[in-house]
Amino acid sequence: GIHERYSSHWKKMKFLSVLVLVLLGSSIKAYSEISQISLKEISNINSQRPYIGIVVPNAYELKPLLQSPSFLPHNKFPYFDFAGRHFRIGELEKKKVIVVMSGEGMLNAGLATQLLLTLFNVEGVLHYGIAGNVNSKFQVGDVTIPQFWAHTGLWHWQRIGEDNGDFGRDFDYLKFSNYNNYTKHSKSVENLLNKVWYEPEQIFPVDGTPEVKQHVFWVPVDKNYFEIARKLKNVELNSCVNKTCLPRKPMVVRVKKGVSANVFVDNKAYRDHLKSKFDATPTDMESAAVALVCFQHKIPFIAIRALSDLAGGGSALTNEVSIFLSLASQNSFDVLVKFISLL
Repeated sequence: GIHERYSSHWKKMKFLSVLVLVLLGSSIKAYSEISQISLKEISNINSQRPYIGIVVPNAYELKPLLQSPSFLPHNKFPYFDFAGRHFRIGELEKKKVIVVMSGEGMLNAGLATQLLLTLFNVEGVLHYGIAGNVNSKFQVGDVTIPQFWAHTGLWHWQRIGEDNGDFGRDFDYLKFSNYNNYTKHSKSVENLLNKVWYEPEQIFPVDGTPEVKQHVFWVPVDKNYFEIARKLKNVELNSCVNKTCLPRKPMVVRVKKGVSANVFVDNKAYRDHLKSKFDATPTDMESAAVALVCFQHKIPFIAIRALSDLAGGGSALTNEVSIFLSLASQNSFDVLVKFISLL
């Protein structure tokens, strides 16, 4: 069904991938010349489509996949290297997959996803990893699957005294004076940092008019993927690291919203702000970038994020991520494996 819906798009993408490689040939030679053999290899890889793309942020999140008996590298084309990215080709739960580690942050995640979609015939993108938890309903170890993602790092920083600036007011703001620390003798003063307004992303959909921008803030995941995610709630998840165990067994939950930005949130005040203003559950540094690229290309997408820490909501003496990083990484991968088996 999905492959048929997007078959015409794949033809365009295949043509574009070859065109990009030809047009950029002179600059490509600076770091990895694309030979006729490599072009043939891309063609051979694509001839075995459709693939499911898997984007994973970091090595510790990739590790469970590489160690899993469920992942089988392709016997002829186990990988393809391009522009600093290592694309692993193989099967996961008997589904053909291309896996790429993006690296940390929105730029890396967006770039890796764009390359994945440009070079290869991919019918859908799955993203998994760890995240901070800003929702007190859930605990470390739980695996969250949001229906919507927003990039909360696109700001208009308002000047003091400005009331009618050129900024949108649809998606709330962060007013710094709300977080001033007062002593009993201090008087209230305006914080010179004033406030920042959250702005929507400018996008250019593949079926739109080039250079005519559209705006989006909350990016939806694929409806079919999100419906399939209903069936994940009984996945058996890890609850202990060595002798350190969680208060209860972790669970898989579909939630309404997740947020991403180039910020590792380890601050209670900002954590509480993200929950109260956006009703978010996971906060991370990549998912919204992957979502935005897929949304513009009309490619089905979903993100699976295991909660590894409280984003600053715990004790100031330690960060839970140092303890539960491996557990959260494994839990997110285990849910991904179950999800892909249901496709």
